[in-house]
Amino acid sequence: MDAAKSGDQRKSESSSSSFSSSKLNRASNKSLLVNFTQRGNPILKAVTNVPWEYGETDADYEMGVNMCALFLSLRYHSLNPDYIHTRLKKLGNKYELRVLLVQVDIKDPHQLLKNLTRICILADLTLILAWSSEEAGKILENYKIYENKPADNLMEKSESTTYLILIQALSCIKPVNKTDAMTLLGRFKTLEGILNASELELSECPGFGARKAKKLYTTLHENFCR
Repeated sequence: MDAAKSGDQRKSESSSSSFSSSKLNRASNKSLLVNFTQRGNPILKAVTNVPWEYGETDADYEMGVNMCALFLSLRYHSLNPDYIHTRLKKLGNKYELRVLLVQVDIKDPHQLLKNLTRICILADLTLILAWSSEEAGKILENYKIYENKPADNLMEKSESTTYLILIQALSCIKPVNKTDAMTLLGRFKTLEGILNASELELSECPGFGARKAKKLYTTLHENFCR
């Protein structure tokens, strides 16, 4: 009798444990996963429309099974330029969508952003800029909200966002401005097209001359030194 009762109890506990584990997994899938190293980061205060929880991840934030973000303050980057390289080595080739979320918190960000743009190109990262902790938090939140939306519903928005990101990234390279960036994308269509263009082809774009073309070409093709 006692043995039967004990067996029933173990079965009940096992069932309860399985249910709790399943429930936890479902909850975790709905949550933004936050690396413990991000504890105390003010951007978390802005994440109010999706649940988030601390957990083990090689990224700073995991918005989905194949989506992650590394967070970087430009002020911190200016003092610790090797930090981002260390994080990227640890991250390796994990995740399909890899975001470098940069908070612009210094007065003259152009040189640092130019270097980070090149890092993103080489490391297959999407560079996203935020000018406040609140904006950075909302960006993470939106990635999580749209995690499981059908691709066809998001395609138009995604293409528009990619175009704006490219303009933003290219215009960080002095003396290229946003008009120049739009001209480049209009002529060469993609970032790959711009990278494959010769210095002469760049100089033939409206608003470009030999000097601006040389500066852009050199910036995009100079050896990447860590």
